[in-house]
Amino acid sequence: MTYKLEGRLLEVCDCNVLCPCWIGEDPDGDTCQASLAYHFDKGEIDGVDVTGPTVAASTFIPGNVLAGDWRVCLYVSEDADDAQFDVLKAAFSGEKDGPLADIASLIGEVMSFERAPITFEVKDAHGRYSVGDVVEAEIEPYRGPTGEPTTLRESIFSTIPGSPAFVGKAPRYRNTNPALGLDVDLKDHNAIQGHFAFEA
Repeated sequence: MTYKLEGRLLEVCDCNVLCPCWIGEDPDGDTCQASLAYHFDKGEIDGVDVTGPTVAASTFIPGNVLAGDWRVCLYVSEDADDAQFDVLKAAFSGEKDGPLADIASLIGEVMSFERAPITFEVKDAHGRYSVGDVVEAEIEPYRGPTGEPTTLRESIFSTIPGSPAFVGKAPRYRNTNPALGLDVDLKDHNAIQGHFAFEA
């Protein structure tokens, strides 16, 4: 079972900026209410082309991110066909080793894995995505003196291991998920984006 995946990540949570989880510290509010979306610009899993779909998550992390026991609801964009849905589910459930299995090992319970209408857009380092009526997020990068996005590297935790992350804030973050007990509606809290290249 193998995969080779390339694409973009957008991620938000209710931690203040910058998120302590990425450096292995406890979340600002003792727990972390997060969401992220992986969009596949190019990819293949077990010979199935997965170019185009997006996989998103609504997540509750009960303490330190590295301690695991996360509870998540996972969503695949409606443009995924049945074969794409099946291999994406297997990869994000940790069945196929590599970086995705490392991330999946931190999950204590997957509450659901289902199709949903997902939008995903990045333009000039400004990101925006939505997941049905569950998640809505906008992301703006911090920038350095040259105007380039501020970069986080070599962090002990990453949702895009092997790639630098661009840190920012979310002018809008809503995550309403009764299954996880989430009712988040915030502005100007933590946001992360970046590119990924996963292989196993």
